[in-house]
Amino acid sequence: MEVSIVPQKMQQLRRDRHMFATSDDHVMLKQVEATHAHDGRQFDVEPLLHIIEDIFQSASPSIPGFVQGSTQTQLDLLDDKAFQSGFFDMLDLLASTINKVSCEISCKCSGGGDAHATTLGILNTLASYTWDAKVVLAMAAFALNYGEFWVVAQLYPTNPLAKSVALLKQLPEILERADTLKSKFEALSNLIKAMLDVAKCILEFKDLPSQYLSPDTPEMVSATAHIPTEVYWTIRSIVACAAQIMGLVGMGHEYMVSTAEAWELSSLEHKVNSIHTHLKNKLNLCYNIIDEKKRIEAYDELKRLMEKTHIDNMKVLRALIYAKDDQLPLFKGSTGTKQASLDVLRRKNVLLLISHPDVSLDDELFILKEMYQESRQHPTKTESQYEVVWMPVVDKTVPWNEENQKGFETQQRMMPWYSIHHPSMVDPTVIRYIKEFWNFKKKPILVVLGPQGNVVNTNALHMVRIWDSLAFPFTSAREEALWGEEVWRLELLADTPGSRFHTDIPTWIKGKKLVCLYGGEDIEWIRKFTYTAQEVAKVAGIPLEMLYVGKSNPKENVRRNMVRIQLENLSSTLQEIPLFSSFWVRLESMWHSKLKHGKSTAENDPLKKEIVTMLSFDGSNEGWAIICRGSSEMAKSKGETILKCFADYEKWKLKANEKGFIPAINDYLQQLRSPHHCNRLILPGTTGSIPEKIVCVECDKPMQKSIMYRCCTD
Repeated sequence: MEVSIVPQKMQQLRRDRHMFATSDDHVMLKQVEATHAHDGRQFDVEPLLHIIEDIFQSASPSIPGFVQGSTQTQLDLLDDKAFQSGFFDMLDLLASTINKVSCEISCKCSGGGDAHATTLGILNTLASYTWDAKVVLAMAAFALNYGEFWVVAQLYPTNPLAKSVALLKQLPEILERADTLKSKFEALSNLIKAMLDVAKCILEFKDLPSQYLSPDTPEMVSATAHIPTEVYWTIRSIVACAAQIMGLVGMGHEYMVSTAEAWELSSLEHKVNSIHTHLKNKLNLCYNIIDEKKRIEAYDELKRLMEKTHIDNMKVLRALIYAKDDQLPLFKGSTGTKQASLDVLRRKNVLLLISHPDVSLDDELFILKEMYQESRQHPTKTESQYEVVWMPVVDKTVPWNEENQKGFETQQRMMPWYSIHHPSMVDPTVIRYIKEFWNFKKKPILVVLGPQGNVVNTNALHMVRIWDSLAFPFTSAREEALWGEEVWRLELLADTPGSRFHTDIPTWIKGKKLVCLYGGEDIEWIRKFTYTAQEVAKVAGIPLEMLYVGKSNPKENVRRNMVRIQLENLSSTLQEIPLFSSFWVRLESMWHSKLKHGKSTAENDPLKKEIVTMLSFDGSNEGWAIICRGSSEMAKSKGETILKCFADYEKWKLKANEKGFIPAINDYLQQLRSPHHCNRLILPGTTGSIPEKIVCVECDKPMQKSIMYRCCTD
């Protein structure tokens, strides 16, 4: 209930209310700035603010109906070194000013003086200090009065001295009426908290690193332009709070709460909270700029580090995999929960497997997995000198939740090699480097670091898929040398060391059998082709083995075809769906590897031309077949053409007896080639540049380039 109060105080509140309604911030700013005469001294007042915050928290009312403030003293946050480095010396210099302002607040607020004039008076007293020091010193002066009030209020029931002082101040009668004062003290607490928030923000501006954001930069000028006004309103709020506390002292039972006082505190709280929001927004803008400059600095430093020559690989690895001093950064999946330091990688060839967290070991990485496991089971001197480390790249803008963590841990346990302990150990700066310098996009890459930390291959995954352990030490030079030794042969196309693709292929090659690899989705064409080819082989008296290899993205049609081929005994087929993908992934890897090392075009590079031919087969909707005898004799064509070739066997069987079966097929396929054709080539997602020119494998004319987006879900 609102009641009348001392007429003089009511007049003051009316003047304050008028001030809120009509004050001109521009005029006020000039008045405030006129009080400022900084003498050049700088004080680190942050430790003092910790003490002030401790006073406000410890002084929370302990009377019934109020929640006691935090018992965790802010003094614990002060580092002992802060005191040892001159804090008490600074306090000696500031103590007289704090006491002077404290007396000024007590005197002027007790007499119901003009709040605006009192605020300007305090600013004049603090004229020689910086703006951040002004606001902290004013709060320290108020904290003295506020703390003394609550020390007496809290101790008077049990301490005789406090009880005597409280009687003189007539506090017992007021504090015994807790219910009527609860809203008042809550309003005071809310305003004090808002003032503290503003003071902390102002101090933060002073602590911004000048090497990234100097005071005269436009962002900083804009951010600090209103600090004098913000200091004014904070001190103005201190005056209002002090007036409320002083109003309690000496009033006894005559003191009553008015809605005018409540309005003043709530209005100031709203004003100061708005100031805090504005400051926080400006601070966040400054921090964003600083963070961006730090990222640029860190990125440039990482680039310089990667270009240098080092004694070992430790500096590079520590830059790529951030690890705190008390944390082991590596996790070895095959050992369950064993963690390790980066030292296990010292002076070894390190293969960084970079991928998204959901990479598939069974599909994309099974060759790498088998190669690694075999090298550990039967280690040689060279193979034991390399290690694989999985570095998953996550989107830092997306929150990392419990589901992500569980999925990541599952992948970790499945991997036989090392992985980083947590994705957060890959800094955004490193992710940027990985994307820009190592061309990581969506597909996994295998970056190879030499024993000195130098990058010897930006993606060795392709050569691992092609040559397996023969690729060691996985350098670009080794990759180029391996291509120099290669010719187009069945082993290169469909066999890997260890015969993982199909165990019978080496036997078929040694036995000089005809080996036919074919693909496509049309089961009717498959039936016709397999029947016709087998009949021709029977008539020609040549043993034939046929193997269905499907398409690069085996959909439901390929799965059904695999079952039908087995049930109808049409030919051999790969036994697992991942093997269909592996055949084409191997070809895609050849394409990527050739694109990186092949300086020649497909017209004068026989290997590249053969790879493009196979990829164009997969890009069409037709069936296709490649016929081999031994290792290097080959014939190939699209589905209808190769079917017609076998159907017309009587037309070229004499030539087959003269020249050989495969040469005769090639001659007849040349006769069947039509000048009118349409070849479609779907290149696998490249990790580098897209070739400007690709020629048709049938007519050697440049193919038209276009962009296609494809969804491969069933």
